[in-house]
Amino acid sequence: MTAAIRLKGLEKTYAGGKRALNGVDLAIPRGSMFALLGPNGAGKSTLINILAGLVRKTGGSAEIWGFDIDQHPRNAKASIGVVPQELLFDAFFTPFETLELQAGLYGVPPEKRRSMELLEKVRLDDKAHVYTRTLSGGMKRRLLIAKAMVHNPPVLILDEPTAGVDIELRQMLWAYVRELHAGGTTVVLTTHYLEEAEELCDRIAIVNHGRIVIDTDKDNLLSQAQDKRVEVTLDHDLQQPPEIAGATRVTLLDSRRLDILYDKQTVKAGAILARLQEAGHPVVDVTTREADLEDVFLDLTGTPLEAAKG
Repeated sequence: MTAAIRLKGLEKTYAGGKRALNGVDLAIPRGSMFALLGPNGAGKSTLINILAGLVRKTGGSAEIWGFDIDQHPRNAKASIGVVPQELLFDAFFTPFETLELQAGLYGVPPEKRRSMELLEKVRLDDKAHVYTRTLSGGMKRRLLIAKAMVHNPPVLILDEPTAGVDIELRQMLWAYVRELHAGGTTVVLTTHYLEEAEELCDRIAIVNHGRIVIDTDKDNLLSQAQDKRVEVTLDHDLQQPPEIAGATRVTLLDSRRLDILYDKQTVKAGAILARLQEAGHPVVDVTTREADLEDVFLDLTGTPLEAAKG
């Protein structure tokens, strides 16, 4: 089956010589909920902007729903809706007018436009005729999703869609995205909330330094996490994390709490705790858990999640 998005050797070098994409090969299956992850500067935004027609590639090819973006640009663009990070609107248009204008730009005839239906879906029907400048940031985020769907594209790309929104709004946005996906829309998202990718997506690719470092289904990716974590509370304060034989990484969470990552294939939690005790660090509380997507992300990119957020 033709992929929803297919990239072959995609390259982008900006003026001045900065190489943002370095031969990206990627096939996003139709009907999937796909996460594209990577640290800041990895090339995610450049890739999305090329697909959206905002940036010109310098090499390779890109197809959207079977349409090459160079050979069939209109069909390719009609096959994709993009929800950008930036909240950009004309301040003196209403949400209804914003959707009507967007539908017109895509050639949707008046009798086939779904402006009020979309506003109802994102719970903005009561704000349909107020100026967009009066909307809250969360409302504008919802309006962006409706705007991306006016031409009913089979592929929806969401670039950090829940950045800076509260938990209730995030849950509402994802409920709507799940509804779109259940209706057959292929959803591609970038997010810094790795728990969202872990919960929502069935396939994940990680990009770093302009290259895809892994592209696989979520369960397979998580199975690569051979590490386990143990969080311990000591009976005294520390200035810096101690060295522990067999530990992959030791992080000082606060003056008395340590987060210890270790390979569960070669060492047991009991051995880690015993070595702490032998080193003069008695433990008063212990919590263990399996490594998660955040740990895999760190292993593959060498970038902690907080640093990746920028």
